[in-house]
Amino acid sequence: MPSYFFKSALLGRDWAENVRLHVKGGRISMIETGASPELAETVYGPVLPAMANVHSHAFQRMVAGLTEYYTMGTSDFWTWRTLMYQAARLMTPAALKDIAAGLYLEMLKAGYGSVAEFHYLHHSHLDHAAEMSDAIFAAAAETGISLLHMPVLYEASDFGGAAPTDGQRPFLHSATEFAGFLHHVAGKQTAQAKVGLAFHSLRAVKPDSFEPTIAVMDALSPGAPVHIHVAEQLREVEASLKYSGKRPVEWMLDHLPIDARWCLIHATHVTEAEWKGMIDRGAIAGLCPTTEANLGDGLFPAFDYLNAGGRFAIGSDSHVSVDPREELRLLEYGQRLFRRERTVLAPRTGGHTGERLWARAAAGGAAALGIDGGEIEVGKRADLIVLDGDAPALAGPRYGQVADAFVFRGAPIGITHVMRAGDWLISEGRHKREDEIMGRFRATLERLAALLELED
Repeated sequence: MPSYFFKSALLGRDWAENVRLHVKGGRISMIETGASPELAETVYGPVLPAMANVHSHAFQRMVAGLTEYYTMGTSDFWTWRTLMYQAARLMTPAALKDIAAGLYLEMLKAGYGSVAEFHYLHHSHLDHAAEMSDAIFAAAAETGISLLHMPVLYEASDFGGAAPTDGQRPFLHSATEFAGFLHHVAGKQTAQAKVGLAFHSLRAVKPDSFEPTIAVMDALSPGAPVHIHVAEQLREVEASLKYSGKRPVEWMLDHLPIDARWCLIHATHVTEAEWKGMIDRGAIAGLCPTTEANLGDGLFPAFDYLNAGGRFAIGSDSHVSVDPREELRLLEYGQRLFRRERTVLAPRTGGHTGERLWARAAAGGAAALGIDGGEIEVGKRADLIVLDGDAPALAGPRYGQVADAFVFRGAPIGITHVMRAGDWLISEGRHKREDEIMGRFRATLERLAALLELED
């Protein structure tokens, strides 16, 4: 039974020094504090639970940084979406594998140990749906990241089953086709790569498709996580009110079996009654602050939601950033700007902002991916990150200040090691196949970027 010695670690909600962890079968079997390093592999540096990336569209890493120009007229989520559609049309299974593998390696090095791939780039119109999902599985296997592959049902362009646009053709399935596709994808599951279910949004799924699709998923994998984009844009809220007389989350709470297996991605524009309903049902808010800021979505009411006991997770979504620290920092800073206060999301009874955000996001993210982890505790999955204890930015901080410095100092604090289910995927800051994976990643990005119809 392997054991590992660390100078300090965040154990549950408390810090401890001279920690020896024992791992068996990918789980933490014993924790000793005040221990000695004898008979243990010594890994210097503070240890935190690895973060779960609750929301990823891998192919969109291709356009990150390529859409930051302005032409006359409106510039918003909907104009960005047109450019994203261009990238989708260019993607092939081979290109998607290269991009996803490079992205997942970036995630590991940034502190993510697992990812939920919200996969709607099916290319079913080219009979490539199976191959596109296979590319995601292959990319995750190559890097070792823990994958929750989430095929997405996408039927329509707007509420009421409006006909899809040409740009949406790569995403489409009917509910009947999608049920068959789920059987194929569920057969690909491994210990490292599981399958969940995603609905693109209320506007893209017909109301009578939800429950039959959930029933199909439950027959294949009972209790699998269910994710959905919701209330990201005010235009979506207005369209929902016009169509059904109810706001998006309000409609979901009234018509769908929302419970602890559901993760509501963004949920940006929610009323108090809606976010309280999310808490009552046990749903998790999947927040993606860098993408939400990049697209001008708005601010989730995080202060009230967290203090009322709401669970949340973070995701890098369109991958304008692949750094969980930046997601958490922006989440806090958005609340500071809105409320004109500091340490807004720290515990109201007193405590460390960065520590609270990292711990709660890690636990919420693990739950949203169906992982028994997210905390360094006996019985939990051994998903860990080790910070560079020699980093100048960690000179001085102790205990809760370590996570605060990691999230907020801004100065580089490297991650030297990343463990997923007891296996070191990153050691001394590198992946064993890093040069090969990143070489293909760069070459594919360069080739496809040259084909995009973007402004210089």
